[in-house]
Amino acid sequence: MAFPEQAINHQRSTWSPYDNNGGTCVAIAGANYCVIAADTRMSTGYSILTRDYSKICKLADKCVLASSGFQADVKALQKNLSARHLTYQHQHNKQMSCPAMAQLLSNTLYYKRFFPYYAFNVLGGLDSEGKGCVFTYDAVGSYERAGYGAQGSGSTLMMPVLDNQLKSPSPLLLPAKDSATPLTENEAVDLVKDIFASAAERDIYTGDGLEIVVINAEGIRRDTMGLRRD
Repeated sequence: MAFPEQAINHQRSTWSPYDNNGGTCVAIAGANYCVIAADTRMSTGYSILTRDYSKICKLADKCVLASSGFQADVKALQKNLSARHLTYQHQHNKQMSCPAMAQLLSNTLYYKRFFPYYAFNVLGGLDSEGKGCVFTYDAVGSYERAGYGAQGSGSTLMMPVLDNQLKSPSPLLLPAKDSATPLTENEAVDLVKDIFASAAERDIYTGDGLEIVVINAEGIRRDTMGLRRD
């Protein structure tokens, strides 16, 4: 029996190549250090996929990337950057500086602008002078150097607090002032712990654990802290 055309129920596909796995990343640059932190919860919708997932990737000895968004795209992006950095090391016999890696990340994201990596990145480390630097990005490679930055599901909760505590002068003011924050290394770590503990109370995609990476002249140090697990 043939059904009339109007009786056929056409359903539009709701499949998407993207997902948002949540999570929050923060970075703070100081005079001679950089603190990068991210929570360890990975979610989809109202489900927690894992409570112990690292969103922080070491790209070079003095350069670390923290990313939230779609973690499959994040992994592909990290693999791409690592391969390009390896090529750079073979050609130049040295590692990339953090500002050079920042430009490479921008170019890599912009190259994919028509089918973007669904990844929201904060890049932190030390520049060639040993000063802390933080670079924040959108999904298609637009970036700026700042004294601090936040990305991810809890960033709208954290940025007002960071602005209140660390707001640097406008880059349009002359003479230009250093973007590094005035906090000491320990003060920056304490501030990061406080804002993550607060954000975890309000954002269901941020929680479980906190991974903190501190970069200074001595190298890279990692620390962890528990967050609420519900």
